[in-house]
Amino acid sequence: MHTDVEIHYSIKSNLADKIATGLERAGKRLDTLVSSDLASVDEFHIRGRKATLELGQKLNLAAGSRLLDLGSGLGGPARTMAETYGCSVTGIDLTEEFCHAANVMTSWLGLQDKVVCQQGDATDLPFADDSFDAAMTIHVAMNIAAKDRLYAEAHRTLKPGGRFAVYDVIQGDGGEVHFPVPWAREPSISHLATDAEMRTLLPAAGFRVIEVTDSSAESLRWFEDMAARLARSGPPPVSFHAILGDDFSEMARNQVRNLAEDRIRTISYICEG
Repeated sequence: MHTDVEIHYSIKSNLADKIATGLERAGKRLDTLVSSDLASVDEFHIRGRKATLELGQKLNLAAGSRLLDLGSGLGGPARTMAETYGCSVTGIDLTEEFCHAANVMTSWLGLQDKVVCQQGDATDLPFADDSFDAAMTIHVAMNIAAKDRLYAEAHRTLKPGGRFAVYDVIQGDGGEVHFPVPWAREPSISHLATDAEMRTLLPAAGFRVIEVTDSSAESLRWFEDMAARLARSGPPPVSFHAILGDDFSEMARNQVRNLAEDRIRTISYICEG
C-alpha cells in the first residue's frame, strides 16, 4: 500500500527544479522569493493558506514551540506556521521526493533553521514520546487505512496537554467518491473516514476533541472563486499540476462535484492530548 501511495505522488521527479523553472519563467528570483510566491503549489489542500492559518490559531504556538506536521508534503503549512509564530517545525512525509523538494523550497525562503522535512511513516514515527508541543495533519489521512495508528502516534509524540489539529477530507452522506481525485486515481488507496468514525478514532487514541468545524460550504465557494480567478488571469506560474500531472484538471472537477453532491466534506478537529 505504501508503494501505491508513493507512486501516486511521485509521478514527477526533480520537482524542486520544475517549480524553480516555473517561477523563473514568471520573472521571480529564487533569492527574493516570499512565501506567497509558492502558495499556489505548496499549500496543497482545499482552501490553502487560509485553512492553515485557521488551524494555527488553535494550536497555542509561540516562538520556541516544537510543531510536528504529519504528511508535510511540500512544506507549505510548516513554513506558514514557522513564519507566523516563530516555532520550529518537523515535517514527515511518505514521499521522498516531496521531502527533498520541501527542504529546497524552505532554503529559498531562508527558513532552513526553522523547518525540516524528512521521509518516514506517520503511523510509525521515529520520535521519542512527548517530543512536540503541538501537532497537525492536513489532507493526509485519506490515504491511510490505519488511522488508529496515525492518531496513536500523534498522541504518543505530543507532550501532555498539547494540541493536535486535524483537517481532512471526510466521507459525506451522498455516496461513493467520483475518481480520480487529488489523493487517489482509483479507490484502492482512498480511505475516507466518516465524521462519526473520526469522533470515535480521536478519543480512542487518547485525545479530547474540543472543537469540530465543517467547512464544506466554504470549500465549494473556494473552488468557485479559484475557477473565476483562472478565467480572468490564467494559471499561476506553478500549480498543483506540477505535482499530479495532466489529469489534475479532472481531479479538480471531481473535487467540486464530490463536494456539491455531499460525497466528501472538509472538516477540522481540534484536540488536546
